[in-house]
Amino acid sequence: MAKRVFDILISSIALIGLSPVLFVTGVLVAIKLGRPVFFLQTRPGKDGKPFYIIKFRSMTEEKDGEGVLLSEEIRLNAFGKLLRSTSLDELPELINVLKGDMSLVGPRPLLMEYLPLYNEEQKRRMNVKPGITGWAQVNGRNAISWPEKFDLDLWYVENQSFWLDLKILFLTIYKVLKRDGISHENDVAMPKFTGNKLVG
Repeated sequence: MAKRVFDILISSIALIGLSPVLFVTGVLVAIKLGRPVFFLQTRPGKDGKPFYIIKFRSMTEEKDGEGVLLSEEIRLNAFGKLLRSTSLDELPELINVLKGDMSLVGPRPLLMEYLPLYNEEQKRRMNVKPGITGWAQVNGRNAISWPEKFDLDLWYVENQSFWLDLKILFLTIYKVLKRDGISHENDVAMPKFTGNKLVG
């Protein structure tokens, strides 16, 4: 209950305080990337319950002659890269926090298609609400491997506390300003999780 109160208080203050940033970012997204401004996608929440995550879109909708979307490398232009490197694309997730779909701190909500690929241990990351930021994000973000990411998420689930959440929030600010761990080697972001037999 204390964590929920903290989430509501901080997300409300952040949404009000950052409203000029949200407005300007939304306008720039519409101009440089097109509409819709927001990117909505179904993600698994606590206990795997699906919800719609809200983000600023960071890629164009460019398609080939057959109407198929081009690769992320092509659709992610300089402005989209700036959004991701500064984490401005994540700001609308404060609405998810206010609604109760997410928490400020917790394991990042991954893709629905990953659910059948988790082993029993990895499923425990969904014992808590997903977060805008988390222990894995401040310890490598997209620059670490999937096994490392899962280990860090599970460590958080087992050791979560108010003071740990505060530490993660302050470290997140530092990491965002430093723009650390945005990409994974030669990938635009994090390569897709393809199951445990391929990731060790």
